Amino acid sequence: MTVFEDLESEVRSYCRSWPVVFDTARGSRLTDVDGRAYLDFFAGAGALNYGHNPPALKGPLLEYLSRDGITHGLDMYTTAKGEFLRTFEDKILRPRGLDYKVQFPGPTGANTVESALKLARKISGREAMINFTNAFHGMTLGALSVTGNSMKRGGAGIPLVHATPMPYDNYFDGTQPDFLWMEKLLQDSGSGLNEPAAVIVETVQGEGGINPARVEWLQGLAALCKRNGILLIVDDVQMGVGRTGPFFSFEIAGIEPDIVCISKSISGYGLPMALTLIKPEHDVWGPGEHNGTFRGNNPAFVTATAAIHEFWSDDALERSTLAKGERVEEVFTEIASRSQAVELTPKGRGLARGLQFSQPELAAKACAAAFERGLLMETSGPSDEVMKILPALTITDDELEEGLAIVGESVAAVTEGVSAR
Repeated sequence: MTVFEDLESEVRSYCRSWPVVFDTARGSRLTDVDGRAYLDFFAGAGALNYGHNPPALKGPLLEYLSRDGITHGLDMYTTAKGEFLRTFEDKILRPRGLDYKVQFPGPTGANTVESALKLARKISGREAMINFTNAFHGMTLGALSVTGNSMKRGGAGIPLVHATPMPYDNYFDGTQPDFLWMEKLLQDSGSGLNEPAAVIVETVQGEGGINPARVEWLQGLAALCKRNGILLIVDDVQMGVGRTGPFFSFEIAGIEPDIVCISKSISGYGLPMALTLIKPEHDVWGPGEHNGTFRGNNPAFVTATAAIHEFWSDDALERSTLAKGERVEEVFTEIASRSQAVELTPKGRGLARGLQFSQPELAAKACAAAFERGLLMETSGPSDEVMKILPALTITDDELEEGLAIVGESVAAVTEGVSAR
């Protein structure tokens, strides 16, 4: 592994927690160069909702490449893009009663967030944004300006301005009415709050610690935005494409955001791809006003189309995800109840789940213990206090039980004998 240590930047991170060289992957397992298999409860940070190399997507991709289909297309018209757009409208938007124009902003989550922020400012003629405590929206400057984590914000090297954080759901542990501070600032001409162009929100904060917003909180936020003429942007980069059950994580609340950010698992194969969904009346872009060299990744269009046909022609995957999520919650609750000295709090929705440790350093130790036992998972939260799991939605019941058993063993290994604080 010296080639990585010698040549790759010190910025590398995941490989420090998993110091092996991976070679192959299929479904929910990765195999290293020594032939050891690892169960994957990480799924490419949510970019592999259907697992590694899903056959139903690999076949169409290989066929497309073998016939010399367009690979790089910028925003040119191609058969692959046309088939994706038709499929997305027919099987995702129309059945949900949603009417959005589709923008291809560039291939990453940060690209779609940047385009959403720019568009909201263009629509409204305002500069300010409202974001939320513990939010994460990406690592580019605009996305960082609406991100909460101080370490990530510090990497910008310049002041991050034009955004005001507000308390996310349950930030005050239920001791204050929803939106008390936000409504007061919006209504008070002496508050000093610049009139906002938009509010950007995650329905479940992933990097922020697996914090799910209640349905009534999301509904209240949407109503507040409407009353005050503020655009609502939902960042569904990690929690969309079925991670919480339905295709869009906001479906549970019955709201219709003005702009939706999608990336990570939209290609279905781990190929770079992102969408910015825009209500038609807000599509005020001029030609080329926001672009990107790799916004036309046609192999990703091919696998995205195949994924929608395979997994979203009915509600089987959604029902399966919700059932598996309930099983994880059940096991995490059992693990928490067995812990004496260390308080453990189960968190999450669907198959975005976590265990919060009252002694933050133990979360990373639990993940390290899991890796030793052949399971990949990561931490999240402002102090890395949450052991976070994002298994593939297609994980089998037996694989899920295998992984949950390892989680239980790993938590026990690092909490037994620990003194209470």
